[in-house]
Amino acid sequence: MPKVTIPGEGTFEVEKGKKLVLALEDNGIKILHQCGGRAKCTTCRVEVLEGEFCDLSNIEQEAFASKGIEGIFEDNLRLSCQVRVEGDITVRPMLTVERTGKKTGPRPSD
Repeated sequence: MPKVTIPGEGTFEVEKGKKLVLALEDNGIKILHQCGGRAKCTTCRVEVLEGEFCDLSNIEQEAFASKGIEGIFEDNLRLSCQVRVEGDITVRPMLTVERTGKKTGPRPSD
């Protein structure tokens, strides 16, 4: 099974093909996902530090553009609600409940 590493938080195994946002949430990382995984709010974004996902999808590109988030390619930002864990990765969640004081939205679907 692939391993997901969060610097300062730890490493955990997840089922191959699982959505990253669900893998994080199910392992105690309180990442924001205010739109419920529909790629509208961009609050579930992560910085990819190691490992690879598929190419940035059009949905992600449109979501980032609608929020005016620049440098998405250079910063290796991805929406955790739109990517699936296929291999070992290291990511840094950008917005969490602890950092923002905000609540998460509805749980994204599988």
